[in-house]
Parts: sequence; C-alpha cells; structure tokens
Amino acid sequence: MPVNAATVKAKIVDYVWTYNPCEPGERRSHWHHFLQIMALVGRDLVSGLLNLRSMSLVYTTLLAFIPLLAVSMWLLRWIGVHEQLEPGLASLLAPLGEQSVEFSSRIVTFVDNMKIGLLGILGVSMLIYTAISLMRKIESAFNHTWRLKNRRSWVQRISIYLVLLSVGPTLFFSALAVTASLAAQSMPAVVFDFPLLGDMVGVFGKFLPYMLVISAFTLIYFTVPDTSVRLGSAFYGGLLAGILWQSTGVLFAAFVAGSTSYTVIYSGFAIVMLFIVWVYLSWLILLIGSSIAYYHQHPEVLRWRNLNVHLTGRMRERIALQLMLNIGRSQEQQSNKQSSIEKLAQYQQVPVEILRRLLDALEDGELVHRSTDDPPRYLLTRSISRTRLIDILRSLRGAQVTGSGDAIFCDRSILKLQSDIESSYESVLGERTLADLLAQSTGGNNENSLV
Repeated sequence: MPVNAATVKAKIVDYVWTYNPCEPGERRSHWHHFLQIMALVGRDLVSGLLNLRSMSLVYTTLLAFIPLLAVSMWLLRWIGVHEQLEPGLASLLAPLGEQSVEFSSRIVTFVDNMKIGLLGILGVSMLIYTAISLMRKIESAFNHTWRLKNRRSWVQRISIYLVLLSVGPTLFFSALAVTASLAAQSMPAVVFDFPLLGDMVGVFGKFLPYMLVISAFTLIYFTVPDTSVRLGSAFYGGLLAGILWQSTGVLFAAFVAGSTSYTVIYSGFAIVMLFIVWVYLSWLILLIGSSIAYYHQHPEVLRWRNLNVHLTGRMRERIALQLMLNIGRSQEQQSNKQSSIEKLAQYQQVPVEILRRLLDALEDGELVHRSTDDPPRYLLTRSISRTRLIDILRSLRGAQVTGSGDAIFCDRSILKLQSDIESSYESVLGERTLADLLAQSTGGNNENSLV
C-alpha cells in the first residue's frame, strides 16, 4: 500500500502538537515539549532571522575583536594572569586546525605590542567604546530573540558591560586554559601515578569542556536578556547549545583537517576565512540556545506557533476582558495570581507579545498602569466598580487607528451605521463595570474558555 506523504505529515503534526504543556491537567511530557521547541527553533532558522542576526554579530565581532582582546589583556595583566590569554584563545580557536595555535599566537603578539598606555585617554576610550558596542549588539540580538524592547538605561547598560568586561575575560580565558591543560594531560606527573585518580582526571578532562561551555552559555542566557529569565530555562538552552557548540567544533575541526581545497583557493587567507566561518557558527549556535531558552520559559507560545497571527476583533475583546478580569482579581485579592505580564500570559496561555499590544492599548486608555516593581505588575487605575466594560472595548477599538480617523473618506451611511453599532454597545453594556463581571464569574480558572 503506497504511503501518502500528506497523511504521514498530518500524523507527525498531530503527534507533536496535540500535547499542550500549559494545560493544568495534562500529564507532563518532556519529549513532546522538546519536539515542539525544536519545531519552532527550526522555523526560526528557516525564516532567516537568526542567520541575519548571526551575520550581523560576525561583522561587529571582526571590528571589535582586537579592541576587546586589548581591553582583556590590560585587565588580565592588571590582576597578573595575562599568561592565560594565549592558551585560552588557542583553545577557543581549536576547531580551526593546526594553524589555530600560530594564529592565536600572532593575535596575542599583535595585541601585546599595542601600548595602551601610549594611546592616551582618547585612544583608550575608543577601545572601551568598541568593546561596549559589541556587547550592546549582543544584548540587542538576545532581546530580539526574546521579543523584548530595550528598557535599560545607558547607565545600567554601561555598568553591566563594564562588570562583564572585567570579570568575564578572566574567568573565560582561565577556564579555557585549564581545559587545554587537562586535554594535553599537562597535570603534575604524580597525579597519573595513581591509576584510578589518573583515569578520573582523564574522564573529567573529557567532560570539562562541555561543562564549561554549558555553564558559560547558561550564565549568558540568564543575565544578558533584558527580562527575568528562569535559571531552569537558561540551563535548558545552555545545555542543548553547549552540546551543539562542542559537537560542531569537533566536526568543524575534522572538516578542516580532511580538506585541503580551501588552502588552494584562499592560500594565506584560508585561516582568516575559516575564522570568519567559525565565528558565524558560534554566534548562530548561541542565538539558537537563546531561542530554546525563550520557548522553554514561554510554553504558551508553543500553542500559538505563529506569533504574527492576526487577531479578530472578537479575539481581542475576549483576551482584553479576561486580562482586566485577572488584574481585577489580583488587585481585589480574590486570587493569588500575580499580574505581571509573564504571569498573565501563562494564566491565559497567550503569548507575551500579543498581551503586550493589548496592555499598551489599555494603558493608553488610562485603564491600567505599571507598578515600580521588578518585574512590574499591571494595576487598575480605577476601582473595579468604576472601571466600565464599555471603556475597555473603546480602548481596544481606538488603539487600532494608526492615523487620524477624520482623514478617511466614507459615506454618511457608513458613519450612521457605526454610530448605530456604538449605540448598541452602550445599550447592551450600559453602566456595567468590572465589578459586575467579577461578581458573575465563578472565580475558577476559566481563562481557557476565552481563548
């Protein structure tokens, strides 16, 4: 019996997407959750957005690489561990093959010959500015992956960047140097005199690169995005991205070792071309891990799949009324649910991006405002007894107008029809308020019936 490709595809889609990770009574399935995350990450790759961001970071990295190393060298020399820079950089560039040692040595020699003390205040400022610009680009790429708008002030950004520039290189290059030492078994000979201890060190040396990369990626995913990232989600993304990065490094090194055509084509520039390709792959893997961490923390996105879905007027009204109901419950202490945007998204199983647009409309209508907490909570600007339902719907309808409504030509019959519709809204809702809606509510978790 011939196999129908459409039938097979339908069965696979049904197998993957019938599971709802947000359903309270649903049995937890890590396998289905993993498949759904991989499906959306694959969609992001096919769309080309992650690739474009990675190529942009490659360009910025090439501009800022030497200044960043110069700042790192100066900081490492200041604390007396600058010897770790060259072996650490060689370990980082190990997938480039045998030439990686010579390439990293030339880079370090070039950086070491830069007399930072002779550059003056302007020169040092330019070096630091270039390094900070790279970190700003990295933060922007991560925020884009997490569908965030940059909210940090320049003072906050610079303070965070300076801490990362001062602490990060020290830990990073020291860890890479230790890894290289273990890989080369350049430990004290007395360690290997004990068979069991020597075997343990050898096994630990095999796993240490993965552990270090996973830890570094987890720390990046936990700190860089301009939002509160759960440690479990950061580790999930760091685990998968770290394994992928190390595995890709092994495959890339095997490719470089087994291919000689690139040296024939590029001659002396071959190592530079390979370096550019490896930097691109590294950034791509890093952004893939960030996307994995995002989808893991926001399982409600998996249910929608397409974040660019066009909401009908009826869907907007349903989601917004449920939003106001949840915020009112939290404010009246009728529920222990928090009213931060991420918690509201989890309760209603609606992506944060969609809720943010509706909450902005409600803010413009002066129906809600954000607290000063971190993360901020959404609060009603009036009491529930003074928050009219007609005002909620008017805020949504008014938010859809992007320009001046008076500039749009229409017949008087259409204006009359719209006026009649508005009157019908008022006749149905009258003076009903959010308090009436709360009184009619059963008080249970009935958000799913609205979406």
